[in-house]
Formats: sequence, structure tokens, C-alpha cells
Amino acid sequence: MQNRFHDALTADNAALLLVDHQIGLFTGVRDITVSELKHNVTSLAKAASRLSLPIVVTTTAADSMWGPLIPELRAVLPEKLEVIDRSTVNAWHDDRVRNAVEATGRDKIIIAGVSLEVCAAFPAISATAAGYSAYVAVDASGTFSATKRETGLLRLQQAGVIVSDYATLAVEILADNAHPLAGDVYADLDMPFATLVGQLAAAHSR
Repeated sequence: MQNRFHDALTADNAALLLVDHQIGLFTGVRDITVSELKHNVTSLAKAASRLSLPIVVTTTAADSMWGPLIPELRAVLPEKLEVIDRSTVNAWHDDRVRNAVEATGRDKIIIAGVSLEVCAAFPAISATAAGYSAYVAVDASGTFSATKRETGLLRLQQAGVIVSDYATLAVEILADNAHPLAGDVYADLDMPFATLVGQLAAAHSR
């Protein structure tokens, strides 16, 4: 039977929610290197923009606790995009965040956050309960210990959230390597192995 696991992500049905990629929280990330996490979330945001996905971005207590978005992410987001600063632990419990997601008109929500088991997992679980298909980009999220990562992933899977990685989600939306945007999307994703393949192909074509 057809279900949400078989219904592909597309540029028409997906939106991106980025939760708490803030400087202060990045200082505690231990399950992925900070440089890799920065690379992955900025690449995801660039590809999402390229594919015309609506993007919702939120922070927690940016002025008093955790600081602003990492500058690398802010630099690749649309200039006029409003970052919603909130106090709720679960981003979905903030009416502005939930309303912004609802306003996209999309029923598939790609989510990434710091930390994985709270900032990404809580809204993903809540969105699933509300009838959305929620996807978490694990490698565009981060957390503070191996245990938090493992238990966070288990909880996501128990709740029926779809777990994936930033590049796979974007490539699923791209769908066709003959798409006019394919080259730009792959450049946005900046996957090291793909860059090497391209260099190898270029060398052989000389």
C-alpha cells in the first residue's frame, strides 16, 4: 500500500525547518565536528533555496542564552528571511513557528536542529502527530554526547519520523540529474566524494 514512506519528497510538497543552529549550542556539539556540521547545514540551506523550498528558521533565547545563528548559515539564507526567536523548548509549541510551517502549504517537513534529540526531534515528533510527514537530516543536526545521539535516533524512529541525511533529502527532491538545476544543486551540496568524481571525469575528458 502507498504510504508516506513511499511518497517522494518534491520541490512542491517539501519545506525546511531549521531549529537552533546557534553559536552557543555549537560549542557543546560532540557527535560531529563543528566544521562538518556547519558545512552540512549550510549546504542543506543552499540546496533548499536553490530548489525553491520554503524555509523556516528559529532560535531560542538568542539575546540571553545561546547567541545568534552561526554566521555561515545566516549568510546563505534569504536576506529578508525572519528568524523566529522563541522561548519554548519544542519549536512546534510556538504559534509563530507552527503557523509559518502551516503557511508554506507543504505536508512534508525536513527538520534539522541542535540538539538532535530535542531541537530536531521534538518538533519532528509533534509535526508527525499533527499529520505531517517529518524528516530529520541527522548530519545537519548535532548533539552533546553519543548517548544523546543514539537515544534521539531511537526516539525518532519509534515515533515514525523519517531519518536521513542532508544530501540524500536534497537529491530526492532534485529527482532528475538532467534537471537544469542539477549542477548547481550538487555544487550547493558540496559532497567531497562527488567533487572528486567530477575532477576525475574532467581529467579523463582532456
